Amino acid sequence: MIHAKILIIEDNEDLAFTLSNVLKKEGYQVVSVGDGESGLDRLQKELFDLVLLDLKLPKMNGLEVLSQIKKLDEDILVVMMTASTDAKPAIEALKKGAYDYMMKPFELDEMKKITRNALENYELKREVMRFRRQNQRIHPASNLLGESPLMEKVRELIQIIAETPRTSVLIQGDSGTGKELVANALHYASARKDSPFVKINCSAIPENLLESELFGHEKGAFTDARSQKKGLFELADGGTIFLDEIPSMKLTLQPKLLRAIETQTFRRVGGLSDIEINVRVIAATNSDLGELVKNKEFRNDLYYRLKVMEVSLPPLCHRGEDILLLAKVFLQEFNKEFNRNVTKLSQETETLILSYLWPGNVRELKNVIERGVILCKSDTLLPEHLPHELLNVDEAHPEKHAFLGRVTLQEMEKNHIQEVLRTMNGNKSQAAKILNISRSTLREKLKSYEIV
Repeated sequence: MIHAKILIIEDNEDLAFTLSNVLKKEGYQVVSVGDGESGLDRLQKELFDLVLLDLKLPKMNGLEVLSQIKKLDEDILVVMMTASTDAKPAIEALKKGAYDYMMKPFELDEMKKITRNALENYELKREVMRFRRQNQRIHPASNLLGESPLMEKVRELIQIIAETPRTSVLIQGDSGTGKELVANALHYASARKDSPFVKINCSAIPENLLESELFGHEKGAFTDARSQKKGLFELADGGTIFLDEIPSMKLTLQPKLLRAIETQTFRRVGGLSDIEINVRVIAATNSDLGELVKNKEFRNDLYYRLKVMEVSLPPLCHRGEDILLLAKVFLQEFNKEFNRNVTKLSQETETLILSYLWPGNVRELKNVIERGVILCKSDTLLPEHLPHELLNVDEAHPEKHAFLGRVTLQEMEKNHIQEVLRTMNGNKSQAAKILNISRSTLREKLKSYEIV
């Protein structure tokens, strides 16, 4: 943020003058005032990105000014300056929302570094919030981040499906692509949003207990049924039930699920009367359900009932333009969780992240960024903070992980293009979409890199 606007609130005129000159030479716009009331007045009239605030001021002390600043703008960055050797006021300032503090006398290089880090952190946070606002149009809880055409189509489909709140839905996608997030978005974007949203992972419940979990049981229905129990379908009445890992459901239970979807009625285990419900069923799988039907491992009538509407989630390697956006989102999240200040990825780190195929999809990317933030002791995430699978050459496909510290950016790009083409079986149109470039640009790069 080279054009950032900074407000200095400092009663020492010499120090304020020095800070102002140094920061102006760095390219920032700087305004300086000598007391808290003047500072607050300027903040009400103008927009600032950062405030350098002295702790000891005439009339109103720095902590009081900080509290008033946060009331005016909760997100504004404030760096405290103090000559006191007592750490308590500085700690109190951090609790009140200050970004950081500097102990006087401080080196000007230290001040420039803290200022730069604070503004980079602010820029990252603002960028993350922009992505969240843009991608939460369906519902604030959806978190379906991404700007790729593939994710835009998913969001459009979710909006269409949400307007038909009785229609059953099948979500298909590899592990880690965000199937539960899609289910959340579908529920909260629909007319059912104020009713229960019940989730169950079918693979996590023993086969002999799954029917009772879903439909409940009557007292005495089996040995351990000492009292009547309502099932999840009954608890979800009026809302949505999300059945994750649906292929794990045994074939003998599938007809009862089919009946519940079609008739909106069911019977508890051991029950004699039908119970009416009003429930939308959303099912999810990372398996090819159609293939399981062919192999008679899943009922075809239930399959076709579930896939009235189908949402297919693309793997992360097909969402090239989303990878760095997601990495920045996770960087911001883990900075907050671990109280770190990792504001950026190095160019080499970005290249590695973009070149990796992400078999674990978004979940794997999130885990990699979490690990990196934990290990990183500076403001920049470096290749050394990444796990070995992003660094080591895969002998079967060395082009996947070309970075060894000696490979140029051009060589990395060439390797990445070759890998995408291989993944797409040579389909240049699909490769261009994944690379987020035009076919003509791809042709130029293929010619430049002598890729056949």
